[in-house]
Amino acid sequence: MRIAQISTRYPPGPGGVERHVQEISARLGARGHTVRVLTSDLRREFPWERLPGGVPRHEATPFGAIDRLPVWSLPGELHYPFFRGLGRALKRANPEIVHVHTYGTHQVRIADRHRRRRGVPFVLATHFHPISSIHGGRLRHELRAFYDRRIGGPALANAACLLVESREEERLLAGLGFPLPPIRVVPPGFTPFPSPVAPGTFAKTYGVPGPFILYVGRLASNKGLGTLVDAFARIAPEAPGLSLVLIGDDGGAEAEVVRRVRYHDLEGRVHRIGYLADDAMVAGALRDAAIFVLPSYYEAFGLVLLDAMAQGTPVVATRVGGIPEFVEDGKVGRLVPPHDDSALAEALRALWADPQGRAAMGRHAREVVAPRYTWDALVDRIEAIYAEVLTGRVGPASTTAR
Repeated sequence: MRIAQISTRYPPGPGGVERHVQEISARLGARGHTVRVLTSDLRREFPWERLPGGVPRHEATPFGAIDRLPVWSLPGELHYPFFRGLGRALKRANPEIVHVHTYGTHQVRIADRHRRRRGVPFVLATHFHPISSIHGGRLRHELRAFYDRRIGGPALANAACLLVESREEERLLAGLGFPLPPIRVVPPGFTPFPSPVAPGTFAKTYGVPGPFILYVGRLASNKGLGTLVDAFARIAPEAPGLSLVLIGDDGGAEAEVVRRVRYHDLEGRVHRIGYLADDAMVAGALRDAAIFVLPSYYEAFGLVLLDAMAQGTPVVATRVGGIPEFVEDGKVGRLVPPHDDSALAEALRALWADPQGRAAMGRHAREVVAPRYTWDALVDRIEAIYAEVLTGRVGPASTTAR
């Protein structure tokens, strides 16, 4: 089967969708399919940064090839990356099926246009985020609402099938009020990190003086990092040896994090590491952390939580998006409301005060929950969905794979 995978970014650009596309492309190729990845030359969008010149713009791979196309964007609140030459690249790839990633992006419109002109069906992995969670202010939210009504909805309806990661994502899409194609709920896989560095190596290397709470991800506006700093400020006086560690690129919210850290006089207690490319070191940080925390205002799934759980670390996360569908409250950690620094502080305080409980939660997370989610299981489902689409057997009802 000839397959085109289209996403805004791709490794070495960091991120969950980026890793998702990389993993399924490699596994589809290993099963004998030819995959052409069409993506951009962006490393990140907030702030806007292109990949370094040493990353090839065309790259042959064991599964097929990667084309990293130039993009441009409207400024400020109008931010919306446009691919240059995506339609032509898609025509040259000559796929039998197109798998496009992320609702509300330029590539969805291009996939829909390719469908109209050449009769090639597309499936859309929505990776959907509601208006309330997107980067930007009031104008950007109003533009998104306009986009949903006039552009996003019609393109969405033309997909042969929608792939969502959770029932909550399915519910949010239904709430847009548009006719929807068949939906399949397919939770993601995750890639276990390589063997972590020796215990204590991460803290010694980066000057973290004692036990720590850990966040890993972009420092982005939807991640709830201001709430996290405020919550940590509540418990810091009670736990004088405890630190907060943030690993990840600036995704537009670093200045706000710095402001809140200074406001609470926590400069010596909050450690911003930045992007960390060494997977073994990240794995060591995840394993050594007392608690992993993801305080997002919305997550379609929250794959980084599985990374932490696979290392045997209990988690505290917000009860949003797809998170409650795999994070068992009280068994692998705690769930709290978003935007609530008091509730977040109480959950962190309770886990910090209960080392035996943390250890038991970490064991359950590592031995029971994390093994349920594999990339091979995901690709089994995706292959079956492609076959349904190409043979015209895709049904109207949503079905869930677990």
